[in-house]
Amino acid sequence: MHPSELVSKFPEKPALTIAETGESLNFREWDEFSMRASQLFRSLGLRRGDHIAILMENDLSFLPICFGAKRSGLYFTAISYRLQEEEVDYIVSDCEAKLFITTINQQPVVEKLNLGNCENKLMIGGTIPGFESWETAFSAQPAERIEDESNGMQMLYSSGTTGRPKGILRPLPEEDFGVEDDAPNLFSALYNVSEESIYLTPAPLYHSAPLTFTMGMVAMGTGCVIMKQFDPEVALASIEKYSVTHSQWVPTMFVRMLKLDEPIRSKYKLDSLECAIHAAAPCPIPVKEQMIDWWGPVINEYYAGTEGNGFVAINSEQWLSHKGSVGLPLTAQLHIVDEEGNEVAVGESGTVYFEGGGEFEYFNDKEKTNDSRHAKGWSTLGDIGYVDEEGYLYLTDRKSFMIISGGVNIYPQETENLIVTHPRVMDVAVFGVPNEEFGEEVKAVVQPVNWDDAGVELANELIDFCRDNISHIKCPKSVDFEKELPRHPTGKLYKRILKDKYWQGHQTKIL
Repeated sequence: MHPSELVSKFPEKPALTIAETGESLNFREWDEFSMRASQLFRSLGLRRGDHIAILMENDLSFLPICFGAKRSGLYFTAISYRLQEEEVDYIVSDCEAKLFITTINQQPVVEKLNLGNCENKLMIGGTIPGFESWETAFSAQPAERIEDESNGMQMLYSSGTTGRPKGILRPLPEEDFGVEDDAPNLFSALYNVSEESIYLTPAPLYHSAPLTFTMGMVAMGTGCVIMKQFDPEVALASIEKYSVTHSQWVPTMFVRMLKLDEPIRSKYKLDSLECAIHAAAPCPIPVKEQMIDWWGPVINEYYAGTEGNGFVAINSEQWLSHKGSVGLPLTAQLHIVDEEGNEVAVGESGTVYFEGGGEFEYFNDKEKTNDSRHAKGWSTLGDIGYVDEEGYLYLTDRKSFMIISGGVNIYPQETENLIVTHPRVMDVAVFGVPNEEFGEEVKAVVQPVNWDDAGVELANELIDFCRDNISHIKCPKSVDFEKELPRHPTGKLYKRILKDKYWQGHQTKIL
């Protein structure tokens, strides 16, 4: 619904709250902020279809800025503050941003940027040379609706886990701004979200799922609690403190909460929680089993991408009878095809394609767009999987993560899912490294719970653990240790960063 309707219903109700501090914006303040932002964008000459870029930490002003762009008909590109300056510069340039918004906290990265093609640069909380004050420009604008309100949307970049990130462009909605869109309808139907719900987001808002879900929740009148950064105990405390009913997680967050000491895990009341959604990365079966045992049958999973070309979902009851599945398709038809593009039989693995879902393209990259398309017009996110006789989808791995050893295709997800369940392991990455005889061999890089455990003894223990539980060909030949793996806060692993050092000097292309 239009923000003005929400303001008329409950102007003083908190729309956004920072979990750690309790700072909040009510719906009236949220609406006024986004109106001033939209006025500012128009004053800078931005018109429907133009692009802006945002580099911010989780903050109260993040979402109202995005709402201001949305009601101005703009594309807004939220950028990870964990990227290096070259990556940020690339995205700002590639998305053709006419405005770049950041904060003084991002100065160490921002001051090194070129931003030569960006006409306007604003900074929140202070300024550095080349930037104007957001506060000064913002405060000069009236808290009134612009005359030409229309629907904008995010144009986010892939996390770049296997190479350069790519912008995902979808057509701007034709509906008038404020007309109820698909997201609130989906939240209500699948997750029973209402105006009385309280939604917790523990992940960075620059990522697709947290941004899309949190904006959709606020737009339907749901109060949202935002964590500045994920901490497993703070997350549990926030559920109790704010009587959270709905939340969204990634599997690595589940793992970190499960590995808290039992007195900490049992310290907080979680009985308000009606629905815990997870996605973005594979969840090992034992981890999900433990979460359902702990939180009850409130765990809901979905499989989808920023591309918006399909949505697959499963609840706890369905999952318990189809363990390992990501669910049934809701918005598109599934096709599983082989390397030649032919559909395979039920139970056989192949590339997962969607038919009839939303349209998208990779911005400024026709080759990547074409590579994502089947000859029949279907589109793929690049994942490998299969469906069972009831139509439930099971994901095997990313196609780009496949290891080819002696002509045998090995998908490392199963190995990773096993190793992370070991009590002495906090995180793990499995990938292929050079082998003169077989081309590649399986390598595991492990982040131990306690760094003092890193060494030959634990490495051998983990190899034996794998050989006792899965096919030997999927087991690591060797194990190395890192104090922390390069994992995106959304749960995605930057395997290319780990792989690079093993492939230096070799001719094999690094994905």
